[in-house]
Amino acid sequence: MLHGFIPPDRFFAYLTWTDIQAMPDKENTVIIQPIGAIEQHGPHLPVAVDAAIASAVTGQALAKLDASIPAYALPLLHYGKSNEHWHFPGTITLSAQTLIALLMEVAESIYRAGFRKFVLLNAHGGQPQIMEIVARDLHQQHDDFLVFPLFTWRAPHDAGKLMTEKEKELGIHAGDAETSVMLSILPDQVQMERAQAEYPQGLPTDSLLSMEGKLPFAWTTRDLSRSGTLGDPTVATVDKGDRIMDSVTNGWVQVIEDIYRFRQPQAWKDTPERSPS
Repeated sequence: MLHGFIPPDRFFAYLTWTDIQAMPDKENTVIIQPIGAIEQHGPHLPVAVDAAIASAVTGQALAKLDASIPAYALPLLHYGKSNEHWHFPGTITLSAQTLIALLMEVAESIYRAGFRKFVLLNAHGGQPQIMEIVARDLHQQHDDFLVFPLFTWRAPHDAGKLMTEKEKELGIHAGDAETSVMLSILPDQVQMERAQAEYPQGLPTDSLLSMEGKLPFAWTTRDLSRSGTLGDPTVATVDKGDRIMDSVTNGWVQVIEDIYRFRQPQAWKDTPERSPS
């Protein structure tokens, strides 16, 4: 079915144009664009991992959301900017320019329909900066358009409590967390017999520079890993995946509720108080 993980009554594409035209309180209705990627995730996971996670997190959060809060998910955007993985067969990547243009034009259509709260729910760690550029440019063009460039894993969650310290620091791709989540949401597509642990190789030591963080260096995945895995998927379990998904989607319910209530600061509209004469 087209809606996938999204509850049918929360799936924007199932609405008619007259449904949308007549919708009350469109200014506060939350429209969510799930964004993933089609890219290698080691020898044990399908290339659809980020797309699957974006859709599943969106869908499970909307299923938990109070019915009185108007929120809808657009169809999943499967492709993203994944050129750090393009040395591995199966990765499909858009350029940054193409992805920016695509998101800007989708957003313009949403704005033209009367909606004013737009969420970019991105599950691929290689493109948060693109979401931020798009959000800023859209709000600059339309000062009443409230755009939220959000990363799946930055909502409140307890996943870190289930990971080792090494995994929390270095397990950034196809490791314990992502593999556990895939065992929870798409178990038939996980080949655990092929899972192998591989952490980033050749990282600088005694240096301010790091793979990620405040002072990063540019890298492609093959610089750091032969298998395409960055972490330890061999310790992944369904139970951990279920617990991570429950925690992450609870966090997203809070985020969506906050967005529904959000009012954009508008200091430029404030009239300075006159001093008494």
